[in-house]
Amino acid sequence: MRLLLIRHGQTTANVGGILDTKAPGPSLTELGREQAAALPSALQDAGIEALFVSTLVRTHETMAPLAAALGIQPMPLDGLREVEAGDLEDRADQEAYEGYIDPVHRWAEGHLDVRLPGGPSGHEFFARYDDAVAEIAASGVAVAAAVSHGAAIRVWATTRGLSEDGSFLRGHELGNTGVVTLDGSPDAGWTLVSWAGSPVGGVGAGVAADPTGRG
Repeated sequence: MRLLLIRHGQTTANVGGILDTKAPGPSLTELGREQAAALPSALQDAGIEALFVSTLVRTHETMAPLAAALGIQPMPLDGLREVEAGDLEDRADQEAYEGYIDPVHRWAEGHLDVRLPGGPSGHEFFARYDDAVAEIAASGVAVAAAVSHGAAIRVWATTRGLSEDGSFLRGHELGNTGVVTLDGSPDAGWTLVSWAGSPVGGVGAGVAADPTGRG
């Protein structure tokens, strides 16, 4: 199957560089809504047959225009949620950023025992994200799209879609509404087909500190 993983639209937490991973999470900014509104046109020829979102509100809001255009009801999957920030939640300082993203980078390098402070290990993250993707694949469709989150998409797609040492992850950002495309299945494995580092609906100012899409 073909799997399109779409990062949600811009939120106030993204603009402020705030680690905000708990439910229900922030809503989209005005730019985020514009980005979401651009998805139907951008993906009109993708052949999407099923839609999925995480349990955080920003993914539902991002998916809404595409769902309306396709006439498909999105299915929420808790496993698609963001990498939990644990003890670093609600912080926006450089120390917190490094404490969040460094373990994620180490997961991509194969160090799955590493744990975020008060948060998940790599084993725990991949187990629940793999389960969510397996549920998507079990739908039997040829093409599915899922709105998920920056760090979660980046580390899962690069680790499952590439046989590398993590260098790709360190060199590739994922902007809000950036789309990552993979082909494959849980049994056969996945191949990373394309990586879009820029928002489909336009780039806004003030997102440089966003800790989940960068680094």
